[in-house]
This record gives sequence, structure tokens and C-alpha cells, in this order.
Amino acid sequence: MKSIITTISVAFIFILSLANANAGSLTVYTAIEAEDLKRYAATFNEDHPDIEINWVRDSTGIVTAKLLAEKNNPQADIIWGLAGTSLMLMKGEGMFEPYSPKGIEKLDPKFRDGDEPASWTGIDAWVAAVCVNTVEMAKHGFSMPSSWEDLTKPEYAGHVAMPNPNSSGTGFLDVSSWLQIFGEDGGWDYMDRLHKNISHYTHSGSKPCKQAAAGEVPIGVSFAFRGARSKAKGAPIEIIVPSEGVGWEMEANAIIKGTDNLEDAKTLADWAISKKAMEMYNVAYAVVGMPGVAKPVEHFPPALLGAMIKNDFEFAATNRKAILAEWQKRYDSKSEPKS
Repeated sequence: MKSIITTISVAFIFILSLANANAGSLTVYTAIEAEDLKRYAATFNEDHPDIEINWVRDSTGIVTAKLLAEKNNPQADIIWGLAGTSLMLMKGEGMFEPYSPKGIEKLDPKFRDGDEPASWTGIDAWVAAVCVNTVEMAKHGFSMPSSWEDLTKPEYAGHVAMPNPNSSGTGFLDVSSWLQIFGEDGGWDYMDRLHKNISHYTHSGSKPCKQAAAGEVPIGVSFAFRGARSKAKGAPIEIIVPSEGVGWEMEANAIIKGTDNLEDAKTLADWAISKKAMEMYNVAYAVVGMPGVAKPVEHFPPALLGAMIKNDFEFAATNRKAILAEWQKRYDSKSEPKS
């Protein structure tokens, strides 16, 4: 009898082990907006209820720094939604498990790594814009800006907020795009003049627009979908598309080399570029990686997509460290304390 009980117990433990093995869990590093995480996980779990997602979420610069610091002892299984330029940098460090997700051929070529198998895949793009609080502008008697150059007007001194590029992917796309729009020397000259008008640099790309929406600053350099979302909630803001053109950045995914959960990571990588996923991204992003899927997003400025510059991602990724160091040296004195 004792041996029968022992046999049953061993069999029960084995069944439990199989159940636990089938109930997957993935540690996902991301810079996706916090309010979207539950929606992303819930939509994924409609198709894959057996895989639990454990999010590690922060701003782009902080997640990028964390991943680089963990290079020799990775804690993440997969990246879902981090700046493409950060992933290009990490690819050069040999941090990814090459894998071409199912359906990769349906993506716009700009949204996929050129190698086969691919090291990363893009999912959507966020686009720079300026959030302007019309009530605060009227209160101060300010004219409305229409260009990046306008933001250097003396009347705006102390009334502009923008993201710190060392913390924020939005901040970095602004800085790297200005270096392309104005040229390297002209870009730094522009930022020197803009700095005189900066009230503070935030550690979040969405925060300047949120602050503009709340009337804490009249002008917030941010990204368009945050402005559209704030406007949909009734905030008295206008989303300005600067006439010189706007920078943009893609959010992208990659599997971390050495993950113990490779098959589940591949499952997520496959799903994350599916049509269903693209439709989910399109709730907030006017540009998604699969052509023919995106529908107009409420309150997005009609001129925005046509204003997107031909972004040199390789320039941004290759020069990221030097650009950030130079920015830090020149302008960090106005950065908010890190929480």
C-alpha cells in the first residue's frame, strides 16, 4: 500500500510539474505607456491564456540602460515596445536571439531588421509634436508657434517643457531629428537657443504634454498621440506640427539571447506582429508596422504623417552615446529630479 501511495504521489507531482511547465510566464521589458499595458496583455491573453506576462516598465532611456547593464546576466525574456534605435544598439552588442516571427514578410520594410533571421521587428511609430495650451497662451498674450524655430522666441522664456533624451525616447528622437533637420552644428545652435526658454526637462516623453494639458506649462514638446489622447479628454490644447518637419521613432520587439522561455517568447513575437496586434496598436498610433491596417486616430493633425522626416535610424543609433553625452554636458542643469 505504501508503495502504491508513493507511486500515486510521484505521479501527481509529475502532473503538477507538467501543468506548471505548460503555464508559461514571460518577463517583458517595455517602454509602452503604462495605461496601455493591461490592454496589451489582455488582448494577447485572449489568444494565449496560458502565458502570463510580467511587465518591467519604465521610460525608454531607463529601460535601455537597464538592459545594457544586464547584458551579461539578462533578466528579460523579450522586449515588447522599445525604441528601434535602442534595439539597433543592442543588436550590435550581440544581445538578441535572432528570430523571424511568422508574418514578418507582411511588415513594411522600414519595420523589420534586414538580416535573416531578423534580430528585431518594428510594430508602430510615435511622432514628435508640440502640445500647446490655448488658455495659458491667451492668458500670457503669447502668439501660437508654427515651427521649431518659433519655440526660441524670447516671449516663451521659461514656458517650454521637453523630455530629457537620456531618460526619454521622445527626447532622443527630438534631439537626433534636430541634428538631421538643422545639420549637426545648426542643431546644437538651435538647442542652445531653445534651452534659454526651457522651464524644465522631464524624464518622461508624455509628461510635457500632460503638463500642458493641465495648464502647468503653456508649451510641451512631446508626441502626437499623447496630445490626441489629452484633447479627447477635453484638455484645451492644440497639437502643433512644426513646419520644418518632425522626427519619429518606431517601437520594436526582440527576444533576449539566453532566455529560458524561448518557445513562449517566440509565441509572443509572432503574435505581436499579427494583424490583431496591429489593430490594437492603432488605437493610439496612427502609424503601424503592417501596411493597410491603420485607420485615422481621433484628433491626430492631418498634416502630421506628411511632415515625418526621412529619419536616419543608423545615424541615431551609432551616435546615440555621443549625442547624449553632449546634451547632458550642455543642458542637464534644468532637468527635473529623478523620482
